[in-house]
Amino acid sequence: MVRAGGQGLARVAVVVRAGAGPLWWLGVFAAGIGVLVPGLTGRRIGVLAGAALFIVAAAVVAYARRKRYAALIRSAARAGKHDVLQDRAVAVRNWRRGHRWWLLLVFLAALGSAFAVPAAGGMLLAGCGAGLRLKAAWLGRRERAEDALLWVRVDWLDGRGGRPAGKAVKAYRSTGIAAGDAAPGGARRRTAELV
Repeated sequence: MVRAGGQGLARVAVVVRAGAGPLWWLGVFAAGIGVLVPGLTGRRIGVLAGAALFIVAAAVVAYARRKRYAALIRSAARAGKHDVLQDRAVAVRNWRRGHRWWLLLVFLAALGSAFAVPAAGGMLLAGCGAGLRLKAAWLGRRERAEDALLWVRVDWLDGRGGRPAGKAVKAYRSTGIAAGDAAPGGARRRTAELV
């Protein structure tokens, strides 16, 4: 429960990283199944097209909205003493619950595309997951450089889990580097870091 005057805060990098795992593994699984289907173009063309889509998707997702993120980082205010920091597991669970139907639809679309271009849809999906991981790593480097972790108000996220750089987000909050249970970049803290 949030105290009067405080806000629930979720880590920006955790929310960004939350979709990386599901997209990567669903993409790998869809590509693995898709390569078994000869498709209209044949396996070789499908895999080559998929490799190109993987690289393009990873780059586009990793670099998308960086100016918006940078502007929000520059305007970050210090978190208040009554603000409640959301656990990493809660932020990840909220994102995945809020996007579960969307994830199912894109997985089915990736599988269906294998009948036209084998493996390409799955590799595109995996590329999106890799791009999110790269974006979270970039945020982690910014957090280390600033020596501060970045947080976003939970009520500003669009839907359940939401977009940490969406139109509703006005500014980020910051805390010391040791706050919360996630390391810079949104990964779990190692046991040595928690002691």
